Amino acid sequence: MIILFGLAGSGKGTQGKALSELFGWRWLSVGEAIRQTGGYEEIINKGNLIPDEEVIEIMNKQIAKAEAEGFDLILDGYPRDKKQAEYIAENMAEKIDGAIILEVPKEELFERLALRGRDDDKDKKSIERRFEIFEQNIDSILPLLEAKNIPIERVDGVGAVEEVTDRLIEVVKRMNPNAVEQTSDVNGEEIEKSYGE
Repeated sequence: MIILFGLAGSGKGTQGKALSELFGWRWLSVGEAIRQTGGYEEIINKGNLIPDEEVIEIMNKQIAKAEAEGFDLILDGYPRDKKQAEYIAENMAEKIDGAIILEVPKEELFERLALRGRDDDKDKKSIERRFEIFEQNIDSILPLLEAKNIPIERVDGVGAVEEVTDRLIEVVKRMNPNAVEQTSDVNGEEIEKSYGE
């Protein structure tokens, strides 16, 4: 299991999906899981976070389902804060191969988010609040993971999508020596290393 961290617009989703396809793993995004569960739109649009207990419950169900189906996992944006990280450190540490932080300068992130055009990406103040919350949280999350000897690496998220994917592949293989690139996807189609934005 690999945890993928990054500010909004860093390419976490694009790269998480790319890695899951390349390694035949399941990509689990906390944002997608919350959106699919529904009922949280107003909280998200204000730049606020869903209560920890609810996020943990949503993600536990998704993780258990993926594991029951025999998948290794890429967790995208989970844990989001100290309380979630404490839960993971106590209950899941032995399953985690490592955590990767995708780093992109903020000015570039604002540009990327403007292009993405989602409702929760339109208000600059809301985005700045999300950045601020992320940075406060990551400072409290990393020591908890480090205390459990979970490797943490920072990866440059700037450049063509494929370049960033290649950087991440190297890190994933270091963290999980059993990670093997697949040559065909679940439908037997050849995997192309071209994922778009």
